[in-house]
Amino acid sequence: MVPILDLWLPIVASAALVFVASSIVHMALPYHKTDFRQMPSEAEVMEALRKFGIPPGDYVIPYAGSHNAIKSPAFKEKLVRGPVLSATVMKNGPIAMAPQLTQWFAFCVVVSILAAYVTGRAAGPGTEYLVIFRFAGTTAFIAYSVAQWSDTIWFRRSWSRTVKNTLDGLMYGLLTAGVFGWLWPD
Repeated sequence: MVPILDLWLPIVASAALVFVASSIVHMALPYHKTDFRQMPSEAEVMEALRKFGIPPGDYVIPYAGSHNAIKSPAFKEKLVRGPVLSATVMKNGPIAMAPQLTQWFAFCVVVSILAAYVTGRAAGPGTEYLVIFRFAGTTAFIAYSVAQWSDTIWFRRSWSRTVKNTLDGLMYGLLTAGVFGWLWPD
């Protein structure tokens, strides 16, 4: 076993590397540009919704409110008439990236801490590179990727976006694995 505090360097280094890599992926590479589509008649839809002053949050339309309501003819009719959607409403105003980037880096640190915990319990000092790579990489991949699949399953998010995010998570997992293997204590 390796105490988690002894792994502070691979934790911080892998989180920083993933943070930089994710910035490159989202700013320089074109494959995430198709993650979202423009709403048909966007201006009209925005104008129609604006009058409701919808507060930030996650919403579904139609909203049943209870298991019994889902079975009601009125709710079933709403589903047939549509539109059926889930949406996240954000705060109005300019987009400020600093809070999201800070939260993303904190998430990367948490993933690296989880990878350190699992790998540190499975392997001792001086363990060969590929063993460390396997444990750290698998843990990081699961944390970065697998949790997103349920949103696609239950909320019908685009599978193409989920596959792209999973590939990103695979890359982040491999980067985390490489850093842990490289900086693993002797």
